[in-house]
Amino acid sequence: MKLTLKNFEQSPQLYARIAGMLYLLIIIAGVFGQLLVRNKLLVYGDVAATAGNIMNSEFLWRVGISADLIMHICDLPVMIILYYLLRPVNKKLALLNLSFNLIQTAVLVINKLNLLAALFFLKDTEYLKSFSPDQLNSLSYLSTKLHDFGFGIGLIFFGFVCLIEGYLFFKSRYFPKTIGVLMSIAGLCYLTNSFVLILVPQFADITLLMPCFIAELSLSLWLIFKGVNLSIWKNSASKNI
Repeated sequence: MKLTLKNFEQSPQLYARIAGMLYLLIIIAGVFGQLLVRNKLLVYGDVAATAGNIMNSEFLWRVGISADLIMHICDLPVMIILYYLLRPVNKKLALLNLSFNLIQTAVLVINKLNLLAALFFLKDTEYLKSFSPDQLNSLSYLSTKLHDFGFGIGLIFFGFVCLIEGYLFFKSRYFPKTIGVLMSIAGLCYLTNSFVLILVPQFADITLLMPCFIAELSLSLWLIFKGVNLSIWKNSASKNI
């Protein structure tokens, strides 16, 4: 069945819960890829140690990349469902939000090539024989650094997603205003962290993203267990069909 606002109106709670469960999976996959894989294997400032860790845990490295890709696959249905959930508040802003979301997902998906490149540079293949082992280790490490910056660039677009969603949640009346405030704070934190990473990388700190984790986890759990206020949502949707 084609997903339209009229079809969506028949079971918005079901779609909200689907979005919440997928969003929770996104959070779990993101935490796994970053904290349990890359933070475990990357030794910042030590090229040789990083190369050794990646080669000794090649399968784990690949699993981390796969988890990231699963996260981005789940992004797509979540952003579509959120578009329909928030469309009754403001059609143009909901569409703008969807556009920012699509761009950030595309950037982050393409950025996974840097993680694959970090592995490829360490493989014993013929076309790499002209490079010394130290050079290959350095190129592999450089690829991981490029991934960090590519991730930061993608999160600039997601920062705007959170700001727009925060406003729409706050104005919706069928979601709690607290969710809107938390998502707006998350957007500011994403933007701050990414621009600090680009402008003064020595001051970048992952703790800036803790409010983002709290906001997104709160949103996912609310969607799963509470969803939307049906009467208010249907009233708003009926005026915007």
